[in-house]
Amino acid sequence: MELDQFEELVDKGIAEIPQKFLKKLKNVAVVVEDEPNQEQTKKLKLRKNYTLFGLYEGVPQIKRGAYYSALPDKITIFKNSIEQYARTSDKIKEIVKNTVWHEIAHHFGFGEDELRKIEKKRNLKQ
Repeated sequence: MELDQFEELVDKGIAEIPQKFLKKLKNVAVVVEDEPNQEQTKKLKLRKNYTLFGLYEGVPQIKRGAYYSALPDKITIFKNSIEQYARTSDKIKEIVKNTVWHEIAHHFGFGEDELRKIEKKRNLKQ
């Protein structure tokens, strides 16, 4: 898939986030990269065969003080990781949408364990 097509999927994933959350997104850049860089891989202690679809880097809103000001938080969606795992365009769309949702939830302060429980419930409803 061409980069611009993939970025469009990311934009659509963001647009599907409920407005009440989108209005509260603050100081966040969402970018697409092919794969995690060396620094990210080292920081996360990723194993060689581990696939990472997305990454939130920053200070969650619930941990920010009244006078918080810093560089933007960063959400990275990893194109190659998703494409290698998904294999079909429909599956790519689904994974991008879910990854965008997952990483934005981290921005609001949801932890990994909590997100896994929420995702499990979401998948049961579908």
